[in-house]
Amino acid sequence: MKTEFIIAAAKAIQQSILANENTLESLDRAIGDGDHYINMKRGANAIADIAEELANFAPSDALNKIGLKLLSTIGGASGPLLASFFMAMAKTLASQTHKEYVLNENVEYSAADIAAGFAAGVQAIIQRGKANIGEKTMLDVLIPVANQFVLLATQNCEINPICTTLMQTAEQGVISTKDLIATKGRAAGLGERAIGHIDPGAKSCQLMIAAVCTLLMEA
Repeated sequence: MKTEFIIAAAKAIQQSILANENTLESLDRAIGDGDHYINMKRGANAIADIAEELANFAPSDALNKIGLKLLSTIGGASGPLLASFFMAMAKTLASQTHKEYVLNENVEYSAADIAAGFAAGVQAIIQRGKANIGEKTMLDVLIPVANQFVLLATQNCEINPICTTLMQTAEQGVISTKDLIATKGRAAGLGERAIGHIDPGAKSCQLMIAAVCTLLMEA
């Protein structure tokens, strides 16, 4: 994994968020505060804006920088949660002390290493948000995806089947939020009125996962 891939992934995420403005705004108007798309757009644009700076960092340092930028850029609950994800992933990858980094050269992270980093990021969101699966949040996408990623990576599956499965798992996670009663966030106050609506945070996570997986499969 190169830092240049992280930058390309950030730009792919930015494009996906911008392309789905109407979807995210509609979902958030139904059960949120109405600012989810604005916050996601702000964060995505901020990361794209520091692409040149990120190019000078090792992958783990680039991920940590992304986390810090999101923390200072995105308002509401999403900023600290997404920042926690990237910073925890960065810390996990940095702990792979046997990995040597040379600018613009491949870092020999295995799929299992990256999956472990992703899982650590999700765990950081769980701890910071005091939430878990089944509460109509982004975790209804992220937890199943993390579990599948770790499982498939440790089984030495090829990247394309991994990405296909992760995109399917993310889509299933999004759909699952439709029938859930929210117990966290703005939607928690709606009770059963939130049933029938997809969680916007889950949707944005699904879009980000799909963007990165598509980029990997096209590489």
